[in-house]
Amino acid sequence: MLLYPDFYFNNIREIKLEFLQTHNIKGLILDVDNTLIDYDKKLEEGTEQWVQELKKAGIKFCIVSNTNKRDKVKQVANTLDIPYFYFAKKPLKKGFMDAKKKLDLKAENIAAIGDQIMTDVIGANRCKMYSILVKPIAEKDIFITRIKRPIENKIIKSYLKKVEKEKV
Repeated sequence: MLLYPDFYFNNIREIKLEFLQTHNIKGLILDVDNTLIDYDKKLEEGTEQWVQELKKAGIKFCIVSNTNKRDKVKQVANTLDIPYFYFAKKPLKKGFMDAKKKLDLKAENIAAIGDQIMTDVIGANRCKMYSILVKPIAEKDIFITRIKRPIENKIIKSYLKKVEKEKV
């Protein structure tokens, strides 16, 4: 289903190399707001180490963010030493496809990670990439995201029920 992620984690650091290898994922597209940084632009603790460890193992990275604040995205990208695209207009395909080209990988070897269904999950699914949903770092969101969260929370509940049924 277009609205359901392929995988759901509490945060990006729970996504381990073994998991990526099991699914033949060689590249990661990362969202910025509430995935890598909180509302106050603080990088989530442990993120730099997580990126560096996966890079050493050969995993490629690219940031794709919807924000139009280039400096904010550039600062995160520079800290993590990874390429970036901003004002991506997710869930449109262009940002994902630009990242795919930058990563020089096939769609089936890429996972997009983000905290929103309406942008990150739908966009990744439309591009035939793995979609990984993570819980938002903080509750504080920009206005438009606050409007979408209750809808997304209902979709997540439905998704989790489906996952539970499949385990039985």
